[in-house]
Order: sequence, then C-alpha cells, then structure tokens
Amino acid sequence: MAKFRFLSALLALGIVFTGTNAIAAGDAAKGKKVYKKCAICHSTKAGKNKIGPSLHGIFGRKAAKGKGFRYSKPMKKSGLTWDAATLDKFLKKPRKVVKKTRMTFPGLRSASQRADVIAYIKSLK
Repeated sequence: MAKFRFLSALLALGIVFTGTNAIAAGDAAKGKKVYKKCAICHSTKAGKNKIGPSLHGIFGRKAAKGKGFRYSKPMKKSGLTWDAATLDKFLKKPRKVVKKTRMTFPGLRSASQRADVIAYIKSLK
C-alpha cells in the first residue's frame, strides 16, 4: 500500500511538472497568430493603449502598473504579477481570476494556445 501511495504521488508530481512545462514550452511565433484575438483591444507597442492597456513589457510586472491607462479598481486591487502561471490562469478565465474586470474576453480554452500567447507576450520587451 505504501508503494502504491508513493507511485501515485510521483505520478501526480509528473502531471504538475508536465503542466508547468507546457506553459514554458509555448511557441512565440504561433502565439503571435493567436494574439490576433487580443490585438483588437491590446497593443504590443510600448505606451500605445487601446480599449485595454499595451501588453508590451508586462511579463514580470505587477498588474495595473502600465503607464497611461486607467485600470479598474478590481485589477488595481488584484495583487497579481504577470508571470507564466498567472497569465495562464487569467487567459483561461479572466473573470474568474479578477472578479468584475472590465475585460470582456471570455478566455482561451486551449492550453497550447495559452502557452503560445504567453511565449509571445514574454517576448515583447
């Protein structure tokens, strides 16, 4: 029985690490194509805001800290930092992560598309 628990724990860890690697293994070139869904509201140019804030340089930055954009109170209070894990959760279901966010996009269901978009966003420096 102990051996079974040990193997189950190893399997669970493998799933966790595989999920983490899926985020890290995104393809920025593919992500640029998927990003077209985001480009309606978000620019990739520094300082150029649209309906939503510019996403240039957001990777590693605290949420609601971009210049020249009026963020919602819920986003300001979120305490989020835009890393791969946070972006993955937010891109999957924005309104679940930040209640009452003004972002109307329902989310990306595909984990591989989210990973690709995250890789693309990370490349925007």
